[in-house]
Amino acid sequence: MSRKAKIIGIGSYLPEKTVSNDDLSKILDTSDEWITSRSGIKQRHQAGEGETTSDLAAHAARQALADAAVSTDDIDMIIVATTTPDLTFPATAALVQKKLGISHGAAFDVQAVCSGFVYGLSVASAMVETGQAMRVLFIGAETMTRLLDWDDRATAVLFGDGGGAVVIEATDIDTPNAPHIIGSYLRSDGNLTDLLYVDGGPSTTGTTGKLRMQGPEVYRHAVGNIADAINSLLAAHDLKVDDIDWFVPHQANKRIIDGVAKRIGLPAEKTVITVQNHANTSAASIPLALHDLVKSGRVKSGDLIMLEAMGGGLTWGANLVRWV
Repeated sequence: MSRKAKIIGIGSYLPEKTVSNDDLSKILDTSDEWITSRSGIKQRHQAGEGETTSDLAAHAARQALADAAVSTDDIDMIIVATTTPDLTFPATAALVQKKLGISHGAAFDVQAVCSGFVYGLSVASAMVETGQAMRVLFIGAETMTRLLDWDDRATAVLFGDGGGAVVIEATDIDTPNAPHIIGSYLRSDGNLTDLLYVDGGPSTTGTTGKLRMQGPEVYRHAVGNIADAINSLLAAHDLKVDDIDWFVPHQANKRIIDGVAKRIGLPAEKTVITVQNHANTSAASIPLALHDLVKSGRVKSGDLIMLEAMGGGLTWGANLVRWV
């Protein structure tokens, strides 16, 4: 028997306000056809006035707790993956802790931009496997629209706001086919920061800054790096692409998702795509897509799920999960 971590509950939240491509065409030199053909996006959700990242996170967290049938008393640790915190400090996780009425355990944030959920899931599972927590509430939440330059049509059309959460619990397994988080593969290359970044911060400009991206270069690195991460993770656990039941990628751009699936030889019917409904929600996009898969009833106990992402840093990586 060995101690592992498994996902026992999932939830998600999207702000009420939706912004269609046609809506954006009224304020930008763009069109539904231009946006859809380049990204697959049809609409995005935008946080309302006064609605914060911790609000989105708390909504998703309550759903995940209910799905797991556990109370806030059962949570030992809260981790939030976000690049759009409510405040410079304290951590958004601490604000979520307050909103959920929790005063015990630990709370902290993970920052790896769009790779935040992949990185954070690795951290959360390690906390459980090493005995530092019995149950972790792990959330990916973002208000990316607050970072956008609305005069830049190349980036303003690509992002949205949302949150997704999972409850992770310790489990003892005696077979590799038992439900658990199998493993992770994480990488970064700080030499490529200029491809995707925000041009502000507390210790440089003293401002929040705006998102900047070299789209073609990001695409070029994304497909190759993500494919390598997936293949490396599979090889580390003596698995093959054919073993994957569901591919739940970071929902950044349909062309990137299709490019990765083609590169690794994964059939389209195994790929979960939700980017058309909520655009790129950074660290929130994987749990949003995963929850969509779960709600559809298509995923079965024991299914092998591959998660992947790439974001600013550049950071990238993948997780393998045997579903509950």
